[in-house]
Amino acid sequence: MDVVVIGGGAVGVCSAYYLNEAGYDVTLLERRQICSGSSHGNAGLIVPSHSIPLAAPGVVAQGIKWMFDPESPFYIKPRLDLDLISWLWRFWLCSSEGKMRKGIPLIRDMSYASQQLFDDLSKLEGADFGLHRKGMLDVFYTQAGLDAACIDAELLVKNGLAVDILTPDQVKDLVPGLELNTTGAVHHKRDGHLKPQKFVADISQQLKRNGVDVREHTEVVGFESRGTSINAVKTTKGTFHPKEIVLTAGSWSFHMGAMLNLSLPIQPAKGYSVTVERPDNWPEMPMVLAEAKVAVTPMMDSLRFAGTLELAGFDESINQRRVDAIRNAVPRYLPDVDVSALETVEVWRGLRPCTPDGLPFLGRPSSYENLVLAAGHAMIGVSLSPVTGKLVSQLIAGEQPMIEIGALHVDRFN
Repeated sequence: MDVVVIGGGAVGVCSAYYLNEAGYDVTLLERRQICSGSSHGNAGLIVPSHSIPLAAPGVVAQGIKWMFDPESPFYIKPRLDLDLISWLWRFWLCSSEGKMRKGIPLIRDMSYASQQLFDDLSKLEGADFGLHRKGMLDVFYTQAGLDAACIDAELLVKNGLAVDILTPDQVKDLVPGLELNTTGAVHHKRDGHLKPQKFVADISQQLKRNGVDVREHTEVVGFESRGTSINAVKTTKGTFHPKEIVLTAGSWSFHMGAMLNLSLPIQPAKGYSVTVERPDNWPEMPMVLAEAKVAVTPMMDSLRFAGTLELAGFDESINQRRVDAIRNAVPRYLPDVDVSALETVEVWRGLRPCTPDGLPFLGRPSSYENLVLAAGHAMIGVSLSPVTGKLVSQLIAGEQPMIEIGALHVDRFN
């Protein structure tokens, strides 16, 4: 085979799709089921508006205020973990004005390219993943929150993004039928949304129709290498000998990298979501309840409330206090909505891969000539998955990438 792709989330299936489209013989390996990781239950937002990297001025100070409150939007589980301490130190170093401003144009360009590719993917046979391009609202409960958001909005406008500041009446016009407690909102007019698990499933089915070998329940347990070349991928279902390897294993890329003596500072950030049956006449406009950091996304026949960022290592247990915090935040903004009273479809948690500077790893590490890494997308992995997959195929082919991605190089923290 030509290429083995490790990881069956949004980035993995998109990488496999564009590699197959470029003529490569591709095998996709997933240790569980396709879309069983962080791509499954996230907010499903396509967000050029999230072009400001996670590591930004003020984030550390706000995080310190939140970090010891188990119900806050951001929480660090107390523990002695040298990898976490090192990551937090690097995060603090990266949270500067200059680094943040350099990251914005790159994420913006990747986001816009991804939007075009989403449009193309939605036209594939059998693809019906609820893609909408209606924008997104950041809804604020306090005037202080709105005032702070206006500063970020001005920065986004300077970088070419389409943003409006709305009054409470203008907000209600965009979400008719919903009673809102709000001082105003930021309208990100070019954002969109979809049902993420349906998106990954649809692309996976397209892979199978195109002849890609999709192997579920196939866990990578080791590699064989000689010099700068990886000769074999060892799994629970046998050994593979590809010419090229693409690592798209999300948070687990940290462990995969360790098998190859690569130091990848990726921390798993646990997020939660509560999906309910969609109430009648719910508007097709996603929103973020801004101070609470809770996204509310209509997804075809369901409605999803997603949020929180919890640094608890690879602990995949459900912290009920975090789930309750999402539910309890909603009535402050939407007084007529009781999440607990709606028919629950799923309570979910997943580990989102975060790098210290808020930018993904994308490229070849210097130590291996036949490995491409694509991981560390934090909360925007689904949003950036098509463009990441396209860039992976261009890197494998030795082509000039459609976007300058030097800032994403894999060795930047070594």
